[in-house]
Amino acid sequence: MAVAVVVVIFTVRDGELSVLLIERSAPPCEGEWALPGGFLRPGETLQAAAVRKLHEETGVADVFLEQLYTFDRLGAGAAEAVVSYFALVDVHRTRLREELEWRPAWHAVRALPKLAFENERVVELARERLRNKLEYTNIAYSLLPERFTLSELQQVYEAILGEAIDKRNFRKRVVGLGIVRETGEVRKHGAHRPAMLYEFTRREPMVL
Repeated sequence: MAVAVVVVIFTVRDGELSVLLIERSAPPCEGEWALPGGFLRPGETLQAAAVRKLHEETGVADVFLEQLYTFDRLGAGAAEAVVSYFALVDVHRTRLREELEWRPAWHAVRALPKLAFENERVVELARERLRNKLEYTNIAYSLLPERFTLSELQQVYEAILGEAIDKRNFRKRVVGLGIVRETGEVRKHGAHRPAMLYEFTRREPMVL
């Protein structure tokens, strides 16, 4: 049975939850956008294939990556079985390929183009998984640099949830959960009061 892997690679870019798509340069679905993916190489595990695709498309590998769902074929011309993963990356760490063929680009999840192989289903499932995991894990760590302000962290949560969050309640909750801590450093922006910088207590998946 032909098995393929696709990876839903999320980031927060310009305040929007965005996903990496590839413009297909060959049939089937030439000219349409699709998630990064492909068939397994000989002897390659599913996890290794997902890590490989993530690194090929973004230049990073040490980020949150989790198996999502196995689909029994996705659209005409797709593999017989498609194993999906989703990953979270800090856009500032990524380095997209610059080739004109099979061109990669970030797209806001709220305004996706028509996708090949019913990939909309995969993106929506991954977005729901991400929203749910935000409630009981620390996975937002993978979308932020080592040090950040609580306002930047809140913007990430708001981009994922698609709604505004009360600032005071948010700060009380994330600090109270013990997933972030003060670094003792501050960042100054113009005439504004310096903002305290925070860091995640663990930069690896943690269930709260």
